Amino acid sequence: MVDVKVPSVGESISEVTIASWVKGDGDMVKLDEVICSIESDKATLEISAPKAGKLKVLVAEGETVAIGAKIAEVDETASAGASATPEKTAPKTEAPAPKAEASSGDKNYPSPAAAKILAEKGIESSAVQGSGKEGRITKADAMSAQKTEVSSGADTELKVLAQKTISQSFSREIKREKMSGLRKTIANRLVTAKNTTAMLTTFNEVDMSAVMEIRKKYKESFKDKHGVGLGFMSFFTKAVCAALRQFPAVNGMIDGNEIVYHNYADVGVAVSTPRGLVVPVIRNAESMGMAQIESKIIELATRARDGKITIEEMQGGTFTITNGGIFGSMLSTPILNAPQSAILGLHNIVERPVAVNGQVVIRPIMYLALSYDHRIVDGRESVSFLKAVKEMIEDPSRLLLDI
Repeated sequence: MVDVKVPSVGESISEVTIASWVKGDGDMVKLDEVICSIESDKATLEISAPKAGKLKVLVAEGETVAIGAKIAEVDETASAGASATPEKTAPKTEAPAPKAEASSGDKNYPSPAAAKILAEKGIESSAVQGSGKEGRITKADAMSAQKTEVSSGADTELKVLAQKTISQSFSREIKREKMSGLRKTIANRLVTAKNTTAMLTTFNEVDMSAVMEIRKKYKESFKDKHGVGLGFMSFFTKAVCAALRQFPAVNGMIDGNEIVYHNYADVGVAVSTPRGLVVPVIRNAESMGMAQIESKIIELATRARDGKITIEEMQGGTFTITNGGIFGSMLSTPILNAPQSAILGLHNIVERPVAVNGQVVIRPIMYLALSYDHRIVDGRESVSFLKAVKEMIEDPSRLLLDI
C-alpha cells in the first residue's frame, strides 16, 4: 500500500478541505492521474496518484483534515495481480471496464471546477462536448455550456412540468451548508478591515469617450499584434500606477507604528470565481505596457477561475482594483484589502446627460469609488488621487506624456 497524504500548501495553512474526489473508492488509477482536489482558505489544488493501482478512499468529500494527514491508499499490487491471473480476473473486469474508462478523464468527464459549474447551471456532463485532452470537459467548456431549451414542438406536458418546478423552487424550508475555507477567510478579512481601519470612500465620475474611441480604433490591430484584446482594465491600471507615483501614501500601508511606502506598484485585480472572490496580483505593473497588463490579467484570472492560482500569486499587493461594473453595479463602496490603504472600485458604463461647454450632451459615464484608510491617507490625497485617475482616463495622452 502507498499512502496518499495532504501536501503542504503554504506556511500559514494547517488544514484543508476535501473538495471533491475525481476517482472513487475501488477505482483503478494511473501514476500521476488526478484523484481528488483539496481546498485551502486561499486556493484549490489537485492531488495525483503516487503509484498506479487500486484506490482506497479514507476521507469523505467535505471533511477537513490537517496537512500531512493520510486521505487515501493505493494498492499497487492490484494491477499486477490482475495481469498475473487473467483467467480468474477476466470475467470480473469485463463488466466494469466502461466505468473505469468513464472516470479516467475521457469524453464527457469534467474537471472538478467544470463539474461544479455544470452543477450550478443544472447541465448534465453528457450534454457537453469536451475540448480537453481525450475529450475531457474543461472549465472553459463548462462556462460556455448552455442549458438546452425545450423545442417549440416538444410536449406541452414538459413545459408545464418545468413551470411547476420553478414555482415549487421556493418554500419555507431552510438549507445549511458548511462554509468553505475560502469563504471563512474572506469573511474574516472583511470584518477585520472594517473594524481595524478608519475606512472612508470618495467618489467621482469619468467620461469614457476617449478610451472607448481608442479601443474602437485600435482593438483589431492591437489584438493582431499582441494576441490579446485591449480592455478597460489596462487603461485603469496604467492610470493608477501613474497616480500612485504622485500620491505615495495611497500606495502605502501601516505596519505597527510605522508607515511603509512602496516604490513599486503591485496591483491586485479582484476576480470572481465559483468559490468566491480572489485577488491575484500583477507584480511591478508600473513597468508593464498595455499588452503585458492585459496578458497578465487574462492569465491570472483564468488560473483563479480554474482553481490553479497559487498563494504566492495572491499575496503582497500594494493596491487593488475591483470591477463591479461587469455585473451591472452602478455604485458601491468597496472594502479595503488589508493591509493595503486603498482600493479603487469601477462600475458600469451608462450613457448619461452631462453639461459640456454649456451644452447638454450624452456621454458614456462611469462612476469611480476610492475607499481608503483615513489613518494614512488624508482627504486631500484621496480626492486628488481619484481626480488624477479621472483626468488620465478622460485624456489618455497624459499617460504617454506623464503629466
